[in-house]
Amino acid sequence: MPHTKDDLPDALYSAAQVRGLDASLITAGTKGFELMQRAARATWRALVRQWPSATELSVLAGQGNNAGDGYLVAVLARRAGWTVRVLAVGDPQRLQGDAGLAHAEAVSEKVSIEAWREQSQLRGVVLDALLGTGLSGDVRDPYASAIAAINASGLPVAAVDIPSGLSADTGRILAHAVRADLTVTFIGLKVGLFTGDAADVVGELVFNDLHADPQLLESAPVSARRLTAGKLPCLAARQPASHKGKFGHVLLMGGDRGFGGAILLSAQSALRSGAGMVSVATRSEHVPAALARIPEAMVVGASSANQLMGLLQKVSVLVVGPGLGQAAWGRSLLSAAANAPLPQVWDADALNMLAEGRVRLPRDCVITPHPGEAARLLGVSTANVQADRPAAAHALSKKYTAVVVLKGAGSLIASPDGRLAVCHQGHPAMATAGLGDVLAGLVGALLAQGMEAFDAACLAVWLHANAGEQQGKFGRGLAASDLIPAIRQLLEEQAPCLK
Repeated sequence: MPHTKDDLPDALYSAAQVRGLDASLITAGTKGFELMQRAARATWRALVRQWPSATELSVLAGQGNNAGDGYLVAVLARRAGWTVRVLAVGDPQRLQGDAGLAHAEAVSEKVSIEAWREQSQLRGVVLDALLGTGLSGDVRDPYASAIAAINASGLPVAAVDIPSGLSADTGRILAHAVRADLTVTFIGLKVGLFTGDAADVVGELVFNDLHADPQLLESAPVSARRLTAGKLPCLAARQPASHKGKFGHVLLMGGDRGFGGAILLSAQSALRSGAGMVSVATRSEHVPAALARIPEAMVVGASSANQLMGLLQKVSVLVVGPGLGQAAWGRSLLSAAANAPLPQVWDADALNMLAEGRVRLPRDCVITPHPGEAARLLGVSTANVQADRPAAAHALSKKYTAVVVLKGAGSLIASPDGRLAVCHQGHPAMATAGLGDVLAGLVGALLAQGMEAFDAACLAVWLHANAGEQQGKFGRGLAASDLIPAIRQLLEEQAPCLK
């Protein structure tokens, strides 16, 4: 049955895992050509729904099963009375197996099939059936020129299974990729459709399981889980006689000279996300501003970590890094945190000093790097991180024995036990300073209320992204503090304070 981005399965697979599912369906008795026909019908239905007044189709077909899907869609369009033309990249006579059968059916239905040339004209709706999910290396000519022509055409574009040139496993554009308005994908959702460059090229996503046996899908190994409103980790409701002592005491450490706002954003986020008590350790000159902005917080002006030793005995969770800086003051506070046997959230400059080897990360931590910080933590380039975000998230989690939130388009949450979650929500208006500080405070508040680290990180990332999506609808100029009331509202909708 079809799905859109608002109604998709949560299981995500690698390209190899989906090929395994496909093989299992064939072994169980469904012929490969029947699956190809089902994929073509699903694509055709989605295409007609998307562009109901269209009457012309240009199919760009490659050399594999993806091309077979394209030939069969061309057959369906011709039977419906559309003007149809297939532009073949490579010799279609060399197609084998099910793709060869699909080409033969297109020939028997008198579908117009021409060789693709750079001067070939595209008309109507363009169907990308060039390259499938097995692509690993960079796209080269003639496929690169065909993709460039599709993107330059200005025409509506639908992609079969995945936009050609997008890695199904990593979400990275492999030198060139089709920018689709609609992508119709089959059997199992691929991780690469939800992270990295995917948001720029996938368009509207429609999923069809091709009538796969639900038990087969449920028993198959998965690479990741998509965070969905219906399957989020949940905070327990509060008893009527609850008091602040039951919901944790978060201490937020940071805000060196010139960076005082970061720790206040983080503290305000922790307070509004349900922490029982919130304390802030910052530079003494920031105390008046902190008290004016967050009178509910206990604010300590500290010139060194020695002044915080008593407070560290009283709190339940630490959030370290927002506005911390890397000077002596920040190093002193981070050293104290590293020696405290408490659940912790490390962000920003705490991660930069961790990457430099100045300090060791304690156990039971959540770290929240952006790609640049992740690169420093792994000793690689930012490009390397973005080339395979799932692998980078797993590597960080293993290296530091921590729950990792790898921020960015399609944020990833990795656990040392191998779990991986993906959050594809968000809005480009979120590309502004301070949002990471809000996220760090939110994770800290959820930890303080008793959530396990991976669950707290997953819920926090989903709340943060959806609050940003909600506020991003107002357009540019989104401020990090705009997210805080929206997060509070979403949290109450997901987990009401009272039953």
